[in-house]
Amino acid sequence: MGAQVPVELKLLVAAVIVGFVQILWASVAGSGGERDFAWLAGPRDDARPVGVMAGRLDRALRNFLETFPLFAVAVIACAMAGKLGDLTMWGCAAYVIARALYVPLYASGIAMLRTLVWMVSVVGMVMVVVAFFR
Repeated sequence: MGAQVPVELKLLVAAVIVGFVQILWASVAGSGGERDFAWLAGPRDDARPVGVMAGRLDRALRNFLETFPLFAVAVIACAMAGKLGDLTMWGCAAYVIARALYVPLYASGIAMLRTLVWMVSVVGMVMVVVAFFR
């Protein structure tokens, strides 16, 4: 039998899935119009405009790509240092759930709630970092 995988590492992989879904959603939304298949399959040297939702999804993806490496390193550091516990579990859960909610909120243009949800994801990351230094 294999060892039990900590919930924090499961949530880290769940965050990877959230990121993968974001990449696919942003890619699909960014195709069409002036972005035909030949352009999408080519080097994309000439920038072509995207619609409002595709722009929002791209910005949400860029935001995820800014925060995910920090989250991943914090979770892995806590796991390696034997610092996993309630604080890391709840921090990881807050990060993953908030990141999953952030994308549709951003795509829908719901500004204030989107910002509050983003703040929850940041608090989740801070919780993991704090746990490392305990």
